[in-house]
Amino acid sequence: MPLSRRPERAPAFGVLLLICCFIAFASYISSYMRIPVVPLFARDLGAGTVLVGFINSAFLLMAGIFSFPLGFYSDRLGRKPLVMVGLVVSAGSAVLLAVSSAPLQILGIYAFFGLALAAIGPTLMAAVADISPPTHLGRSYGWFTTAIYGGMSLGPALGGWLAQRLGYRPLFLISAVFLLLVVALAGAYLPGQAVARRGAHLPDWHEALKELKSNRPLLGCWLATLGGCFGLGMFITFAPLYLDFNGLSLAQIGVVFAVQGAVNALSRIPLGRLSDAVAKRWRQGVLGLLLVGASMAAFGFSRTFGQFLACGVFLGISMGLAFTAIGALIAEVVPPMSRGLAMGGYNTCIYLGMMSSSAIMGGVIKHLGFASSYFITALILIGITVLFYFLIKGFQPR
Repeated sequence: MPLSRRPERAPAFGVLLLICCFIAFASYISSYMRIPVVPLFARDLGAGTVLVGFINSAFLLMAGIFSFPLGFYSDRLGRKPLVMVGLVVSAGSAVLLAVSSAPLQILGIYAFFGLALAAIGPTLMAAVADISPPTHLGRSYGWFTTAIYGGMSLGPALGGWLAQRLGYRPLFLISAVFLLLVVALAGAYLPGQAVARRGAHLPDWHEALKELKSNRPLLGCWLATLGGCFGLGMFITFAPLYLDFNGLSLAQIGVVFAVQGAVNALSRIPLGRLSDAVAKRWRQGVLGLLLVGASMAAFGFSRTFGQFLACGVFLGISMGLAFTAIGALIAEVVPPMSRGLAMGGYNTCIYLGMMSSSAIMGGVIKHLGFASSYFITALILIGITVLFYFLIKGFQPR
C-alpha cells in the first residue's frame, strides 16, 4: 500500500508578509534609483525647465490615472501576474532610458514608468490585505508602508551615488537588472492564491463602480487620502523654498526632509499596531488628519531651524498615525474581491492629492505668502477631516 503524502502546509502569515514587504522594498529601491537622475539627464539632452517639469508630471499623471483600472484588473487576473508585468515594464523603461537620445523620448518613457508603478503599488497593497488576518491589518500596513518608504528613500541616494561614479546610462541599465532580479523573486515567492473562489460572481467594471460609489466609508477613506496627500505635497513642493526664504542652508533643509521621512516611515510600525488595538480604527485616522493640519499651520508660523525640525517630526508622526489607519480601513470597508480596485483608488488619490497641491498652491503663495498658504492648507485639511468623520463614523468592520 503506497504511503500517503502529508499535505503541504501553507506559509505562515508572517512569512508571507515578509515576502510582500521585501518585494515592495526591492521594487521601489530599484525603480526610484532613477528619480533624481532623470531631470539632470533630460537637461543634458537639451530639455528646459518647463519640459523637465512635464516629464515628472507625466510620471505622476500616468501613475495616478492607471492605478484605479489596474487595481480592478488585479481583482480579476490575480495579484502576482500584474505585479510581475509592472516590474517588467519598469525594467523595460529603464533600458529605454539608457538608449534614449532626446527629451521627448524621455517624456514618453517616463509615462510608461508611471504605468508600471500603477500596476505594482496598489496590487501589492491588495495582496497584503489578502494574506492578513483582520486583527493584524494595521500592523501589516505599518510594516508594508515602512518597506515602501525605505525603498523610496534609499533608491534616490543609491541612484545619485551610482550616477556620479558610472554615469547616467550605466545607472539605468543597473536599475533594469535589479528589477529583473525582483521579477524572478516575485515569480518564485510572491503569494499567488486566487482573489475569489472559483465560480464566485465578480462584478464588471460598471457594477463595481456603482457599488463603490455607494460605499460611504470607502469614499471617506479616498477623500481623507486626497486631503492628507494635499498637505504632504505642500510640504514636499514648497518647503524647500520656504526654508530657504527663512535663511536655512542646503544642509539644514536636507536634515528637515530626512527627519520627516525617517519619522514618517519608522513610526508606522508601532502606529500600525496601535490601529489594531483601538476599538474603532477610523478614530485614529481622524486624529492623524487633524494633526497633519496642525503640522501645516505650525510649519507656516515657524522661523528657526529648530522649529522647522520639530514640525518635520510632528508631520512624520501625524502622517504615520493617519495613513496606517486609512490603509487598513480601505481593506476592511470593501469585500476581498474589490480590494484591488479600492487600493487603486487609494493610490490615485495619493498622486492626485500631491499633484493638485503643487498646481494650486504656488499661485496662492504668490499672492498671500508662505505663512498664510500653509494656514489655508491646514483649514482645507480640517474641512476634509470633518467630511471623513461623517462618512466613516457609522462603519463597523465585517
